[in-house]
Amino acid sequence: MTSHRQRMVIFDRYSRPLLNLRVAITQRCNLNCSYCHREGENKSTTEMAPAEIALFTQVASELGVRRVKITGGEPLLREDITEIVHRLAKIDGIDEVSLVTNATLLTSRLAKELRDRGLARVNISLPSTDAETYRNLTKGEVSEAIRGVEAAVAAGLFPTKLNMVVVGEVNEREISSMIEFARRLGTVLQLIELEPVNIDPKFYSEHRLPLDLTEKELRDKSISVVSRRYMQNRRVYSLPGVQVEVVRPVENTEFCSHCARIRLTSDGRLKPCLMRNDNLVDLLGPLRSGRSEEYIRSLFRRANELREPFFKESRLE
Repeated sequence: MTSHRQRMVIFDRYSRPLLNLRVAITQRCNLNCSYCHREGENKSTTEMAPAEIALFTQVASELGVRRVKITGGEPLLREDITEIVHRLAKIDGIDEVSLVTNATLLTSRLAKELRDRGLARVNISLPSTDAETYRNLTKGEVSEAIRGVEAAVAAGLFPTKLNMVVVGEVNEREISSMIEFARRLGTVLQLIELEPVNIDPKFYSEHRLPLDLTEKELRDKSISVVSRRYMQNRRVYSLPGVQVEVVRPVENTEFCSHCARIRLTSDGRLKPCLMRNDNLVDLLGPLRSGRSEEYIRSLFRRANELREPFFKESRLE
C-alpha cells in the first residue's frame, strides 16, 4: 500500500487535482425530497459490498484522494454502514471519512458507534426546522431529523454541517431561523442552490433561487470571509457564533474550475461530473469479472482524464 508520505496527486486536463471521492453506497432512501439530485444517478438496485467499496477507495487514495464522503440515497439504511466506515477509515492516506445523511435514523447510539469506528463528521440534509415546511419538502418528520442532529453533535462528529437546499417560495424565508438554529446547536450551515439534476424541470424552473443576494447580505454581516480553494472555492462566512457556507454550483465557472472531486455511484461506476451521465467508467463490472487492481487503477486514471468543468466560459457566451 502506498504510504501517506509517498502518495501522488493526479491532475485532470484543466490542472485540477483529484483530492475528494464521494461514494454513494445505496439509492434507497426513507424520505422523498423534492429537491434531491440523488448524486446524479440513474435508478439501479445494485450495491457494492464493503470490501469492494474499500478496494476502490484504496486505489483512489494511492492516486492522491485524501477525503471520502459516504452518500446515498440514505447511507444509514445499509445495515453494514459501521463496517463500511471502519474499512474506509483504516485506509492509509485517507485523512477524513464523512457522511451525508438526513439524520432521521441517526440515534445517539449509532452516532457514537460511527464515531468510534472512524467517522469524522456528518453533513445533515435539513431544509427547514418548521414541521410543515419540512414535511412538504421531504415527506418526513422534522422532529426525527432534529434528534439526529442533536445525536451527531453529542457524539462529537465535528463539525456537524446542516445542508439547507434553498427552495424559492418554500423555505427561502427561513434562512435567518436556520442560521439561528445552527448557532444554537454549534453546527455549520451550508446554503445550497437548487440544482437541475434528477428533479422535475417544472419544479426547478419555479423554485430555483440564485443565492447572489443572500451571499451579499452574509458578506455585509460577516466578521471574516474565507475561500475553500479545493472545495469549489466556496466562501465561508463567519458570523457571530456561527459559520455559514454558500454553495452556488449552477452556471458558476469558478465553482467548476476549482472542483477536486469525483463520484463513485452506488452501482460501482466512476462519475466525473454530477451534471453528466455520458462519461461514466464502470469499476464494479471489471472487478467482479476478475480484473486486477492495476486495471482498476487504470480505470481511475481514465475517469480522471474525463473530468472537465461543466460550466465553462464558452458555455455561458
